[in-house]
Amino acid sequence: MRLSQMLFVTLREDPAEAEIPSHKLLVRAGYIRRIGSGVYAYLPLMWRVLQKVSQIVREEMNATGAQECLLPQVQPSELWKESGRWDTYTKAEGIMFALKDRRDRELALGPTHEEVITTIAKEMIRSYQQLPLHLYQIQTKFRDEIRPRFGLMRGREFIMKDGYSFHTDEESLKQTYNDMDRAYRNMLRRCGLEFVAVEADSGAIGGSGSQEFMVLADAGEDEVLYTGDGKYAANVEKATSVPPDAIPSSFTSYEKRETPDTATIATVCDFLKCDPTQVVKNVLYQVVYDNGMTVLVLVSIRGDRDVNDVKLQNELTKLAGEFGGKAILALTVPDAEAQEKWAAKPLPLGYIAPNLEDDYIIKTDKQVHAKFVRLADRTVVDLKHFVTGANESGYHVVGANWGEQFQLPKIVADLRKAEKGDRAVHDPTQTLESARGIEVGHIFQLGSKYSEAMGATYTDENGNDLPLMMGCYGVGVSRLAQAAVEQSYDKDGIIWPVAIAPYHVVIVVPNVSDSKQMEVAQQLYKELNAVGIETLLDDRNERAGVKFKDADLVGIPYRVVTGRAIKSGKVELVERATHESGEVPLDGVVSLLQEKIDRALEK
Repeated sequence: MRLSQMLFVTLREDPAEAEIPSHKLLVRAGYIRRIGSGVYAYLPLMWRVLQKVSQIVREEMNATGAQECLLPQVQPSELWKESGRWDTYTKAEGIMFALKDRRDRELALGPTHEEVITTIAKEMIRSYQQLPLHLYQIQTKFRDEIRPRFGLMRGREFIMKDGYSFHTDEESLKQTYNDMDRAYRNMLRRCGLEFVAVEADSGAIGGSGSQEFMVLADAGEDEVLYTGDGKYAANVEKATSVPPDAIPSSFTSYEKRETPDTATIATVCDFLKCDPTQVVKNVLYQVVYDNGMTVLVLVSIRGDRDVNDVKLQNELTKLAGEFGGKAILALTVPDAEAQEKWAAKPLPLGYIAPNLEDDYIIKTDKQVHAKFVRLADRTVVDLKHFVTGANESGYHVVGANWGEQFQLPKIVADLRKAEKGDRAVHDPTQTLESARGIEVGHIFQLGSKYSEAMGATYTDENGNDLPLMMGCYGVGVSRLAQAAVEQSYDKDGIIWPVAIAPYHVVIVVPNVSDSKQMEVAQQLYKELNAVGIETLLDDRNERAGVKFKDADLVGIPYRVVTGRAIKSGKVELVERATHESGEVPLDGVVSLLQEKIDRALEK
């Protein structure tokens, strides 16, 4: 492609809406253009990158025996109501674009396709002889993000590969799950990315287990905790650990003490000269289930630790049936306005004890559960002579014990955030390290969650109808492309991995008025493309400095310059990643570039 004929406009200044380097560079280099909040146009250079990523994904998926298809983007609400996820996606998470057609029927723009694919399986799969089956698609998805940001990282419209497998049993499901683990690792390696596979929370997708694939980058939205021995890595939402040991309490007897202006752990520890590990703090939450029922939750946790909201939500989801619900619409720490709706009297915030009386809750509102749901994190179970609130503002108690002054909650679970520096569960001699990551892939073992909800069954060899076992597997194609930029750039611009660069080589003609420079450039352009080396020819009537800056900004792996060296039968070859340059004889350019590109693609 001749750059003079391409839709190609670069910017010298960072766009106002861009916050992270990759977003700034993709806009500045003319890869994407913002159309609206979270909505971007993929311009010619970006589309070539996306096609290459898609082809790598397609090849790895096809190699596992998966079959490509294309599913509808417009989905009837009935399917989502049948699975029980309509309210979750339209109200709780609120990320689905829901609309009505001219006949007042509710529809959605697909954020994911579990419901559609399960409906197809329900109607088409009859016998165990048709299984296992694995279908996938590469398609635009839609999600109504509350705060679209970071360009293609968190947009409202994006390209995704989503696949779905159907099985007779868990053994078959795990086999495909393992196949996808290998395929995803191959995809990311071939795209030239540094990544880590981590244990993950399944979220609204659900299922028994899942794994995320994180591209490591400082601007990643996710925190990954891992051990140096390579045997453990997890998203912080899922991570488990062994916390530091609690320091033995210096209080030997139970008493109530006045502790003015000590509503935080730091202030009470300073006032009482105690350590946070000796404190039981009690955190108040408000959960709203999908049937409208509000439940107040009290979580007791050690003073030096924080509640992991994802773990807490998962625990409270298990209790949904006790309150007539199926899913959680909202989980929040209730502010003053929220408290006014259910609190019978002012709460002693900052001084709450594990036995906060239920009479703080209004009893006349049938949509508010009349009692606190009490949970304890495992960090508090073995504490002796601990400090906690006295249920009275300005007062704490010291020397308290479970089974004496307070009853340990019946529900005890891992509800805390694991932190950098904690000991590893698999080997306490290993400590957790922290890194930032960009989630580009996620694989799930769904089990029979959707098939049971939607009646998707198969007939086994004995004539019994059984629910299909399912898995689902997603790769963010457009997100992966931007993640590559976030992982590889410098002060001059983008550094594309060879495998997904829009072109392998850019030939820069410093002076298009010089007939010899143009002649050599056009001959090389023809020879390189003829052997399959994708080549751009910068034949614009621009200053040489502008062209060099644009070449660095756009990030094409190799730059050939037909400058002064052609007088001695040579051209300059510059490698974008290292800025290393050297003069190469004209008759050796094609073979040298072929060798470099082949070597890069073999990695």
